[in-house]
Amino acid sequence: MKTIAFIPARYAATRFPGKLMQMLGDKTIIRHTYENTKATLLFDEVIVVTDSEIIFKEIIQHGGYAIMSKREHESGTDRIAEAVADIEVGLVVNVQGDEPFVKKEMLENLLAAFKHDSKEEIKVASLMHLIADEQIIANPNHVKVVVDKNDNALLFSRSVIPFHRDKNIEPVYFKHIGIYAFRKNALMDFTEWQPSILEVTEKLEQLRYLENGIKIKMVLTDESPVSIDTPEDLERAKKIM
Repeated sequence: MKTIAFIPARYAATRFPGKLMQMLGDKTIIRHTYENTKATLLFDEVIVVTDSEIIFKEIIQHGGYAIMSKREHESGTDRIAEAVADIEVGLVVNVQGDEPFVKKEMLENLLAAFKHDSKEEIKVASLMHLIADEQIIANPNHVKVVVDKNDNALLFSRSVIPFHRDKNIEPVYFKHIGIYAFRKNALMDFTEWQPSILEVTEKLEQLRYLENGIKIKMVLTDESPVSIDTPEDLERAKKIM
């Protein structure tokens, strides 16, 4: 099954405009993300999809593969769907452009969810990481997810979920890592639906799938890479570098 990783790369990010072109060590954030994804050797192609000539040139000038979006898009998933519409591919992986520390093991675990799914019951999968840090749990920039007994997502939220009402019970919290794998037909279906109420409220595009009855298989990973959502995240990433 042909597998392609797409990296949606929007220049004018709401919380941190131009973040993907910020320097992290001797490379830009988007270049780290692209090169680290490609270095996993898990994909037939790795492609940056962007609305920015600046990002496009950054990738092309360093020997990478990038394409320009033809239209404005509300989400990275919509941006990828435009790019993949005329490409023959079985599985599409969305690696967010602000994930410069993406690693092979986590992507390998995500792809493994589809390997034994002969009936193609899994349409969409994503990653989650167990968290205990109260600051991360309470921080709306870190999206939380709750799952059912089969590790299918019940809800994603920027709020604290589950709410810890009964102090005699120790709740389990999972942080959502915004890397997805889609079967192509599920990705194209996404573009046919209007943004859903929960999606617009939380500004979380994955909620569109849940509100349209599509399950998202969550894969547990030990990795919790630093994503760059704010200037403070960038400073943390520089310390890690």
